[in-house]
Order: sequence, then structure tokens, then C-alpha cells
Amino acid sequence: MSDSDFFLGVELTGTGVHPASWRRDDSRAEDLFTGGYWVDTVAAAESAGVDAVFVPDSFGLQQGGAGVTRGVLDAVAITARVAARTHRIGLIAQAAVTHTEPFHLSKAIASLDFASLGRAGWEVTVSEGTEQARAFGRKDAQTDAALWHEADEAIDVVTRLWDSWEDDAEIRDKSTGRFIDREKLHYIDFVGANFSVKGPSITPRSPQGLPIIAVRAADAPSTSVAVHRADLIRVAATDLDAAAARRTALRAALAAAGRDPDTVRVLLDIDIHLADTEAAAHDEVAQLDRWVDPIATADTNAPNTLRHLGTPDTLRELITTLRAGAPDGVVLRPLAAPAALRLLAAAPLLGVHTRSGHPAGVRIPTTGADSRNRGTLRSRLGLPRPASRYAQTSTATSEGTL
Repeated sequence: MSDSDFFLGVELTGTGVHPASWRRDDSRAEDLFTGGYWVDTVAAAESAGVDAVFVPDSFGLQQGGAGVTRGVLDAVAITARVAARTHRIGLIAQAAVTHTEPFHLSKAIASLDFASLGRAGWEVTVSEGTEQARAFGRKDAQTDAALWHEADEAIDVVTRLWDSWEDDAEIRDKSTGRFIDREKLHYIDFVGANFSVKGPSITPRSPQGLPIIAVRAADAPSTSVAVHRADLIRVAATDLDAAAARRTALRAALAAAGRDPDTVRVLLDIDIHLADTEAAAHDEVAQLDRWVDPIATADTNAPNTLRHLGTPDTLRELITTLRAGAPDGVVLRPLAAPAALRLLAAAPLLGVHTRSGHPAGVRIPTTGADSRNRGTLRSRLGLPRPASRYAQTSTATSEGTL
């Protein structure tokens, strides 16, 4: 697998995945709820040659004692803030569907795609438990199966809304005073168990047409949605053999669902901490663990998630091994984000020096035949820009247009 084929993502969870990461001297915890912190952190990831950042979000407050970071900014707002200050990196925001209308989500992610010139992605999540249900007060907590059935419908609605404007619906004809061609806007007329949406969207079709969709396949219901809907499937595994088996099973499921497995990337989550030496990395994580109570520490690294404590060189060795085929890429989850990104920016993980004329930390995106797709997150994944599903039938019938 070449460097351009292997996908490198980083998940940015506040000051880091570890709940005590904010106590480090280099954490910048005092800046956590500022735009500057997020601009600098994502820019560091871009300098490290990372393909995309994943920004988590939730409607629930973090669990743990007094030593745990509390408070969450909106992921779509964060990625919109950094869009103008970055140039190449994909911006994948988590957004939960359980208490959010798909019409609102479609507009928010499409707007992010415009703001980033085609670098937007949406990681679909659900809101579990009574705490988040009570925060909205509109419905009771749901089972996992019900949550992901609703999520499946929400993705269907969102993608239909993204398609409801054809690419050339905006004509801006000053002589006639027509800004749009109304025949190229389409009702989606969706009716399901959870939503009834007529459409069309009020946002034009965005640069990627359909922004990238990511789903974390953590259980049977979420895996089913991932197989049918996702461009990026995130998985966890205890070791490389388990990761390879997971990828093989998902590729078989994709084929059984009628999708081309080569158009979907399976990404392995890896919790990491980096330092100048392996011994220092272990010592620093031990210090993080001492700063929190045992319950919070137990949640720091999920039992089925691969963990790597070491240096950029040892992480590079691991990724070289992974490129043999265990996943199609990785999502690194730094236990202490500023520390890891500082070291990664100084020593990018993948072969970014192999093509002349491009500086270190800048990998070359794959470009498709469609010039509109060039430089987008889709092109980086080697995926074409899809045509609107409604444009394919609009020449044969005007039914469904405004």
C-alpha cells in the first residue's frame, strides 16, 4: 500500500483523550475554549501530513471526578472556525442525530463544506442514555437498535437533501433576474418511522456534492449502518490480527450489501502518547494516571483499543506494519494532544518527501477527472464526486421539482 493510499487521521479530544491531560504544562488548557487553540492544533496536524482531523462532540457532560476536563464546544462550529486557517486537511465533525433534525444537520455540514472548499466530513453519532434525553425533554432514552435505526433514516434524509439541488441549479442570470432554475430543485418527499421531510434543502449543492460520512462500527446496529452508509468506517481492535480480521469481515459485509469494498476505508483507532524516548512516554502516562481516580483512568483506554506509547519513530514503525493490510488507515487518538502533535509536526509519519516540489508535511491529494473534485477530501480518498440522484432523472420527468 502506497503512502497516498493509506489514510492518516487524528481525533482531537480537547487537550487529549486522557482525562488528566489538561494538567500537563504543555496542555494549553487555559486556551481550550478559544478559537486560537483549535486553529493551532488543527494547523499542527496539517503540518504533520495528517489527512483529516476528527472532532468529537456530545450532548452529555464528561464523566469523572473533579480532575476531569469538563465542557464541550460544538464540533461543527470548531471545524468551521479552522476552515479558513487551513488549506488541505479534511475536517470531520461529529454530530449526533438523536436529538437533532436532519434538515439542520444537512445545512450545517454543507455549510462547512463550502467554508472549507470541499474538505468537510460528518461523523454520525447517537445520543445514548437518560441524561442526554432529559437535556432535550422530547423523548425517552432509546435502545441501541432504535438509536441506529433512527440514524440510518437521518443519513438517508441528509444525503437526499444534499442532492436536492442539482449542480447547475444556480444560474444567476442578471438579464432575466433569475438566480436559480427552479426545475433543478427537487422535493425529496421522505417518509420514514422517525422523519417526514419534504425538502428541498435551502442550501445549494456543496463542493463535494456529498460530504464524506464516517461511522464508528462499535456494535451490531452501528456496524449495519456503517456498512450501508459510510465512506469511512472506524473500528477498534486489541491487536493487529484482530484488526485484519475486522477489516476482512467488513469488506465481505460491504460486498454483500452491494457496495464496492474498495470505495470504503476501514480505519483503525489507536490511542497514542509520544515523547522523546519510550521510557519517557511510559513515565508521562503513569503520571497522567496518578492525577485521576481509578474509575476515570479505567476509561482512558477502552479495553478493545490498540495503544501505542513511544516515539514518532516507533509509531512510524507500527504504521509501516499496518500498511501491509490490517486497516486502510488509522485514526490516532493522542492521550495528550499538544505534545503528540508537536512531535508529529517535527517528524511526519508518512513518506511526504517522495515527490519533488512539495514541502515536508504536505502529501499529494489524488485528483479525479472532475476538476470540481480536485483538492477535496473526496479526491484525497480517491472517490469521485457523485452526481445528484435527482439530476439523473430530471431530463426524463419534471416530477418532484418545484
